[in-house]
Amino acid sequence: MRIEYYAKTDSLYIDLADRPSADSKEIGDGIVLDVDAEGRPVGLDIDQASKHLDLRQLDLKRVPFPVEHLAV
Repeated sequence: MRIEYYAKTDSLYIDLADRPSADSKEIGDGIVLDVDAEGRPVGLDIDQASKHLDLRQLDLKRVPFPVEHLAV
């Protein structure tokens, strides 16, 4: 999983799987879910992310690895 923020467009993309996207579905105002050919989620795009989310902090809980191994 990879999370990328694009300040120029104020969009946040959460890459959920290493599979190509075949379709996109708007699931909320400015929130788009990318799905593969089988309809499984592969990514989530959030436009105007700073209006939807508090981007000042990322709090990871119950991840299957020690957080000190995260690249920043």
